[in-house]
Amino acid sequence: MDFSLSTEEREVRDWVRTFVQRELMPLEQEVLRRERRGEPGLTSDELTALQLKAKESGFWGVQTPEEYGGMGLSAVMTALLEAELGRTFVPFRFGGAADNILFHANDEQKERYLLPTISGERKSCFAITEPGAGSDAKNIRTSARKDGADWIINGEKTFITGGNEADFVMVFAVTDPEKGANGGVTCFLVDRDMGWKSEPIDTMGEWGPASLVFDNVRVPESQILGEEGQGFALAMQWIGRGRYLLPARAIGSCERLISMAIEHANTRETFGAPIATRQAIQWMIADSGVELEALRWLVLHAAWQVDSGMDSRHAQSIAKLYGGIKANEIVDRVLQIHGGMGYTRELPIERWYRELRLLRIYEGTDEIQRRTIARNLLKGHVKIGGALG
Repeated sequence: MDFSLSTEEREVRDWVRTFVQRELMPLEQEVLRRERRGEPGLTSDELTALQLKAKESGFWGVQTPEEYGGMGLSAVMTALLEAELGRTFVPFRFGGAADNILFHANDEQKERYLLPTISGERKSCFAITEPGAGSDAKNIRTSARKDGADWIINGEKTFITGGNEADFVMVFAVTDPEKGANGGVTCFLVDRDMGWKSEPIDTMGEWGPASLVFDNVRVPESQILGEEGQGFALAMQWIGRGRYLLPARAIGSCERLISMAIEHANTRETFGAPIATRQAIQWMIADSGVELEALRWLVLHAAWQVDSGMDSRHAQSIAKLYGGIKANEIVDRVLQIHGGMGYTRELPIERWYRELRLLRIYEGTDEIQRRTIARNLLKGHVKIGGALG
């Protein structure tokens, strides 16, 4: 059993680490100033410029298949990359990506949606969540009824990532109420100029989701993605595309935060000695270090299962649950170690505090992950001992 990185994995990791240090971290103070004024941390043009700079070194379409101009990186390598990006809160992502379900598009749809999205000419969003259907995705009420050769879509979606910026949406609607999720939900590709509207939702963090409204939006039959009635399967494929990547980014955040705590503990003095000599501080740092290493291996194990062609859903749920809980505990300890200064906006700790709280909610809440893990164990879908059992 070899836990060391390959030469390629180490090279990819090191390049991204250098990119983060040279190109992103110097932007942090300006990003904080902008966000405190209610502005985006990076403008669209600035993000594009950074993405193109990365592209010059070949970092484009990290998981996009090579046939579409991407890198086609493995799950393990992508997890390592995400961990490095997590070392900063600057809202950067590599360009050249498209939602995995867009690869199910037919040839005409690929020309209109997939390829322009990969190139950066178009922006998409994924819309299944509704005011009454969050964790219970099967309870969606947005409807699409047939009207001649067209479909008429009505309903509301909420907490849609990228919904304010997207020029087209992959929206899921009930086309056969009797079948529901079992063959009665269809995915439609709907351009913004077809009539849907978006409104921003204010949140405690810098994530800017949207509410989408469909009021008698007419779309032709040709806008169906995949097959009529098979949309729910597509939705589950999107949701499960890489749940391990969320806690992967949290690894980098926790590494940076713990480093800040260590530096502060070694330099901050009380009663004539650094607070690093206090057992209370030592235990907080020790616990954080142990939990970070446990999270790292849970994430990499889930990614390894993906690369091995195994059913990794259970491992990804474990990584997502543990990562969300422990990342929040770690940032809370780091804030506590910094005392009053940690609570101010002079340091970025409170910024991370708000950002990491989202990890316990989106793309599967803690409660949903526990439900999934417990069901798998109780029904015997997985065994105690996992892949090594």
